Amino acid sequence: MSVLIQNGALVLPEGPVRADLRMDGGRIVQIGPDLPAGDSQVVDAAGKLVFPGFIDTHTHFEMNKGLPNETADDWRTGSMAALAGGTTTVLDFAEPQRGCSLRSALETWHKRADGVASCHYGFHMTIKDWDSRIQAELKDMTAAGVTSYKVYMAYDNLRLSDGVIYEVLKATAAEGAVVGCHCENGDLVTAGIAAQRAAGNLGVEAHPLSRPPLVEAEAVGRYLAIAELAGAPVNIVHLSTRRGLEAVRAARARGQKLYVETCPQYLLLDDSLYGLPDFEGAKYVFSPPARSRDDRAALWEGVAAGEIDTMGTDHCSFDFHGVKELGRDDFAKIPNGLPGVEHRPALMYHFGVGQGRMTVSDLARLLAENPAKLFGMWPQKGCLAVGSDADVVLFDPARTWTITAKEQVQAVDYTPYEGMTLTGRPEAVFLSGRLAARDGKVLLEGQGQFVRRGKSQFWR
Repeated sequence: MSVLIQNGALVLPEGPVRADLRMDGGRIVQIGPDLPAGDSQVVDAAGKLVFPGFIDTHTHFEMNKGLPNETADDWRTGSMAALAGGTTTVLDFAEPQRGCSLRSALETWHKRADGVASCHYGFHMTIKDWDSRIQAELKDMTAAGVTSYKVYMAYDNLRLSDGVIYEVLKATAAEGAVVGCHCENGDLVTAGIAAQRAAGNLGVEAHPLSRPPLVEAEAVGRYLAIAELAGAPVNIVHLSTRRGLEAVRAARARGQKLYVETCPQYLLLDDSLYGLPDFEGAKYVFSPPARSRDDRAALWEGVAAGEIDTMGTDHCSFDFHGVKELGRDDFAKIPNGLPGVEHRPALMYHFGVGQGRMTVSDLARLLAENPAKLFGMWPQKGCLAVGSDADVVLFDPARTWTITAKEQVQAVDYTPYEGMTLTGRPEAVFLSGRLAARDGKVLLEGQGQFVRRGKSQFWR
């Protein structure tokens, strides 16, 4: 049966528009004022905002499979949490084992997600090795609907040399693919950790000291220099600092094409949290770390100026008890990551729209339109338009509620946003035209579909 959403304010690029929207067969089939009900199921959206389904550009579900520090959220719970909070599509990172093919990672991630995920999903492909064999697989990835990649400048088991990153960018550019980068200077991080240990600083407070803002800013500048030489547009993931943003501005002033993601934690949290007593600061150990209030203010300025293109979460949910606690005697052994996929839309509405930092259309652009365009899903995803997928969020801007770990869908044992009282929350989430979640509770499980992505809209 078709569904007719009446009396809502549809959030379009030009602003909210009072109109009705009809969904049928998994697609949006009609938009207009005062549409007749006919035989459609009618949903009254009076006083509500109607958003395109939100897209999380950066998740890590079921990571470190089988290890003591495996993430609390697998594909079942992680995708349910996403859906409950209004995110209808996630882009997760498929990661090959060292020496293994990209195809092997793609098969593993499909086995984990297919028939399990409750929201739609796609995969970025992490490149850990580089040779003619891996390069030859790029066309296979494109054919399989994987058109974005990730490289690392940090972590000994992940990072690539500058020369290899250059070769990766050249080869993926030929496919029209987008390459995101974790920008931290790996050598300086290693040296920073060693320096803190040598000084006897083994507590949580040493984490941000071991990887200060300059470590990110240097890597951002270097990555952009490599990209400029390669002639490739690139994506910078989880930007966290004013100096990193300044490097972005300088590159754009030179005419370089690049895209920037940040995350709610860099807009809402700060480095004072690492001083919390009783090891509580370990809950906020992620990389790059939470920064100063000045860095936080700079990123909000970047959001307001349209300099930030997408808003992921870097959801990587290690339990505090028994997992984060592995680093009680050494901060460098605390598994890095935090949960966030469930609460991102409401957090950004409250602290962004609600506090006058952005409009509802800006929010839709950051969380839906730009992700869809950058990652080859537009106009199938990311917009309210006839013919687009019927992934729709009915949002109550007046609903006041409080985030608690006790009531969240995420399987992890804490939330970094515990006790935050927000105004604004998704009321109903439609996935392919079907009511899939209401008031933070998932009604349909395992209905997510793999999204075969094309070339980035921003390449065209």
